[in-house]
Amino acid sequence: MQVILMEKVANLGVLGDIVKVKDGFARNFLIPMKKAKRATPGNIAEFEEKRAQLEKAQQEILAKAQELAQKIEGLVIQIEHNAGVDGKLFGSITNADISDALKAKGYDVEKASVRLPAGPLKQTGEHVVAIALHADVVPTITVSVVAA
Repeated sequence: MQVILMEKVANLGVLGDIVKVKDGFARNFLIPMKKAKRATPGNIAEFEEKRAQLEKAQQEILAKAQELAQKIEGLVIQIEHNAGVDGKLFGSITNADISDALKAKGYDVEKASVRLPAGPLKQTGEHVVAIALHADVVPTITVSVVAA
């Protein structure tokens, strides 16, 4: 399926690119999340009319993400969780827990933005976690998990 990207999408393209993607990816992710529209002649013409507005809006979103990234870069968040003698947690620390801890400190970060490539944290200690605020802005924070 051919779609017009309405914002920058990692590993796919930037605002205004017309790309060919699999039908399911377009129908289930890009179009519902308002990241893309079908590349019909009507949608292409409508996009060209609104291109300046969309680019300005994307610049504002990028600026806000960069501002938040400067505030949280290198931040250390401490989370207490029940753990055994060997430091293994009873349960785990997920991206939702990290997002809630950031919100408690006054930083509005969605749980989908918290990147845990190795899965949930299951050990006490310090863990470096990436926060994807924008496709171009990915600051890192340190999550210190301590036994409660």
